[in-house]
Amino acid sequence: MSKLSAFLNPVSAEQEREVVISNRFQDEKGNPVPFRIRAITQEENDKIVNSCKRRLKNGEETVDTRLLGRKLVVAATVEPDFRSTEMCEHFGTLDPLEVPGKMLLSGEYSRLMEAINDLSGFNDDAVAGAKN
Repeated sequence: MSKLSAFLNPVSAEQEREVVISNRFQDEKGNPVPFRIRAITQEENDKIVNSCKRRLKNGEETVDTRLLGRKLVVAATVEPDFRSTEMCEHFGTLDPLEVPGKMLLSGEYSRLMEAINDLSGFNDDAVAGAKN
Protein backbone atom coordinates (compact mmCIF):
# COMPACT_ATOMS: atom_id res chain seq x y z
CA MET A 1 0.00 0.00 0.00
CA SER A 2 1.36 3.41 -0.91
CA LYS A 3 1.60 6.27 1.52
CA LEU A 4 -0.99 8.17 -0.51
CA SER A 5 -3.43 5.30 -0.08
CA ALA A 6 -2.99 5.49 3.70
CA PHE A 7 -3.93 9.19 3.65
CA LEU A 8 -6.86 8.65 1.30
CA ASN A 9 -8.22 5.73 3.33
CA PRO A 10 -7.60 6.45 7.03
CA VAL A 11 -9.17 4.52 9.85
CA SER A 12 -12.58 6.02 10.53
CA ALA A 13 -12.56 9.08 12.77
CA GLU A 14 -16.03 8.11 13.98
CA GLN A 15 -14.81 6.24 17.02
CA GLU A 16 -16.71 5.58 20.19
CA ARG A 17 -15.48 4.20 23.49
CA GLU A 18 -16.95 3.33 26.86
CA VAL A 19 -15.17 4.79 29.88
CA VAL A 20 -15.84 4.46 33.57
CA ILE A 21 -15.23 7.86 35.09
CA SER A 22 -16.65 7.10 38.53
CA ASN A 23 -17.97 4.32 40.72
CA ARG A 24 -20.85 6.60 41.75
CA PHE A 25 -22.88 5.56 38.70
CA GLN A 26 -23.90 1.93 39.23
CA ASP A 27 -26.34 -0.52 37.70
CA GLU A 28 -28.76 -2.57 39.77
CA LYS A 29 -25.99 -5.11 40.54
CA GLY A 30 -23.60 -2.45 41.81
CA ASN A 31 -21.35 -2.49 38.73
CA PRO A 32 -19.99 0.83 37.46
CA VAL A 33 -21.92 2.14 34.45
CA PRO A 34 -19.62 3.51 31.75
CA PHE A 35 -20.11 6.70 29.83
CA ARG A 36 -20.02 6.30 26.04
CA ILE A 37 -17.99 9.00 24.31
CA ARG A 38 -17.06 9.74 20.71
CA ALA A 39 -14.12 11.39 19.01
CA ILE A 40 -14.44 15.01 17.88
CA THR A 41 -13.13 15.78 14.39
CA GLN A 42 -11.16 18.94 13.70
CA GLU A 43 -14.07 20.28 11.64
CA GLU A 44 -16.40 19.89 14.65
CA ASN A 45 -13.75 21.33 16.95
CA ASP A 46 -13.38 24.40 14.71
CA LYS A 47 -17.14 25.02 14.83
CA ILE A 48 -17.23 24.67 18.60
CA VAL A 49 -14.19 26.93 19.08
CA ASN A 50 -15.69 29.57 16.77
CA SER A 51 -18.94 29.50 18.75
CA CYS A 52 -16.93 30.26 21.92
CA LYS A 53 -15.10 33.31 20.59
CA ARG A 54 -15.79 36.66 22.21
CA ARG A 55 -14.74 40.14 21.18
CA LEU A 56 -13.11 42.15 23.94
CA LYS A 57 -13.69 45.87 24.45
CA ASN A 58 -10.27 46.60 22.94
CA GLY A 59 -11.32 44.79 19.74
CA GLU A 60 -9.24 41.67 20.34
CA GLU A 61 -10.83 38.25 20.11
CA THR A 62 -10.61 35.62 22.83
CA VAL A 63 -11.96 32.12 23.38
CA ASP A 64 -14.08 31.42 26.44
CA THR A 65 -12.26 28.24 27.50
CA ARG A 66 -14.81 27.30 30.15
CA LEU A 67 -17.62 27.44 27.56
CA LEU A 68 -15.42 25.55 25.10
CA GLY A 69 -14.88 22.73 27.61
CA ARG A 70 -18.60 22.50 28.34
CA LYS A 71 -19.52 22.37 24.65
CA LEU A 72 -16.88 19.70 23.94
CA VAL A 73 -18.12 17.50 26.80
CA VAL A 74 -21.74 17.75 25.66
CA ALA A 75 -20.87 17.20 21.99
CA ALA A 76 -18.63 14.18 22.63
CA THR A 77 -20.71 12.38 25.26
CA VAL A 78 -23.11 9.95 23.62
CA GLU A 79 -24.42 8.35 26.79
CA PRO A 80 -25.69 9.77 29.01
CA ASP A 81 -27.20 12.27 26.62
CA PHE A 82 -26.76 15.57 28.43
CA ARG A 83 -29.11 17.19 25.88
CA SER A 84 -32.09 15.03 26.81
CA THR A 85 -35.08 16.77 28.31
CA GLU A 86 -35.15 14.22 31.13
CA MET A 87 -31.52 14.94 32.11
CA CYS A 88 -32.04 18.71 31.98
CA GLU A 89 -35.24 18.52 34.02
CA HIS A 90 -33.64 16.21 36.59
CA PHE A 91 -30.75 18.63 37.14
CA GLY A 92 -33.02 21.68 37.16
CA THR A 93 -31.83 23.44 34.04
CA LEU A 94 -32.95 24.16 30.50
CA ASP A 95 -29.32 24.39 29.32
CA PRO A 96 -27.66 21.04 28.47
CA LEU A 97 -24.26 22.72 28.92
CA GLU A 98 -24.99 22.97 32.65
CA VAL A 99 -25.89 19.29 33.14
CA PRO A 100 -22.36 17.82 33.35
CA GLY A 101 -21.32 20.45 35.88
CA LYS A 102 -24.35 19.71 38.06
CA MET A 103 -24.05 15.93 37.67
CA LEU A 104 -20.32 15.33 38.02
CA LEU A 105 -17.76 15.95 40.70
CA SER A 106 -14.79 18.03 39.59
CA GLY A 107 -12.47 15.02 39.25
CA GLU A 108 -15.10 13.05 37.32
CA TYR A 109 -15.55 15.97 34.93
CA SER A 110 -11.79 16.11 34.47
CA ARG A 111 -11.58 12.34 33.77
CA LEU A 112 -14.40 12.62 31.22
CA MET A 113 -12.68 15.51 29.47
CA GLU A 114 -9.35 13.64 29.46
CA ALA A 115 -10.99 10.55 27.94
CA ILE A 116 -12.61 12.70 25.22
CA ASN A 117 -9.27 14.37 24.48
CA ASP A 118 -7.53 10.97 24.32
CA LEU A 119 -10.12 9.56 21.91
CA SER A 120 -9.94 12.72 19.78
CA GLY A 121 -6.17 12.34 19.42
CA PHE A 122 -4.96 15.13 21.71
CA ASN A 123 -2.94 12.81 23.94
CA ASP A 124 -1.77 10.31 21.31
CA ASP A 125 1.57 9.00 22.57
CA ALA A 126 2.18 7.15 19.30
CA VAL A 127 2.08 10.41 17.36
CA ALA A 128 3.97 12.40 20.00
CA GLY A 129 6.77 9.86 19.97
CA ALA A 130 7.08 9.71 16.19
CA LYS A 131 10.39 10.80 14.73
CA ASN A 132 10.60 13.47 12.03
